[in-house]
Parts: sequence; structure tokens; C-alpha cells
Amino acid sequence: MAALSIQERKRLRQIGHALNPVVMIGGQGLTENVIEETTRALNDHELIKVKISGEDREARAAIIEAIAEATGAEVVQTIGKIALLYKKAKPQNPKLSNLVRHAHLAK
Repeated sequence: MAALSIQERKRLRQIGHALNPVVMIGGQGLTENVIEETTRALNDHELIKVKISGEDREARAAIIEAIAEATGAEVVQTIGKIALLYKKAKPQNPKLSNLVRHAHLAK
């Protein structure tokens, strides 16, 4: 996957600002169910926020990297316990995609 350009990252961060986390990773860490749910959310919405609980910064960073790798997503931004993930959907779902919805709002 090609790295996102600065302009693309900026646009995705702007869209992501209004989003709420759709995947929460708790004390269990990164389980198969969490990866499946994140993959499903990325396929539906393309741009999602993931919230990782826990106080250990390195552990959170490792979980974010692992989930991005497992789902094939790009980490757009990380702020504290929230990570913004992006993965282009093959067939874009106009009803669910945060990118499509935002494009309509921006006009």
C-alpha cells in the first residue's frame, strides 16, 4: 500500500475529527474477534477511530501497529488512546462510507 500524502492525511484527519470510536480494545488486547470487527468496520466505513484502553503507551502503540498490519489499514493519526485508521474499500458503500458522507457535506 502506498503511503498517504500530506494532503490526504490532512483531509482524513479533518473527516476523522467528528467521528466516534467504533472499535474498543480493552484488557483482552488484540483478539481474533477484535481484528474481525475492525476489518468489517473498515470495509463499511473506510475511515474509523479505534480506542485502546490501558495506560502503557508502548503497549498501545504496539496494539495500533498490530491491528493496522492485521487489517491492512493505514494509521492516519494517533492521539492518546485513539487511533484513526484508513483503508480504501474495494466496493465503496455510499450509505456507510465516512468519506462519501463527508464529500456530500463538504459541498
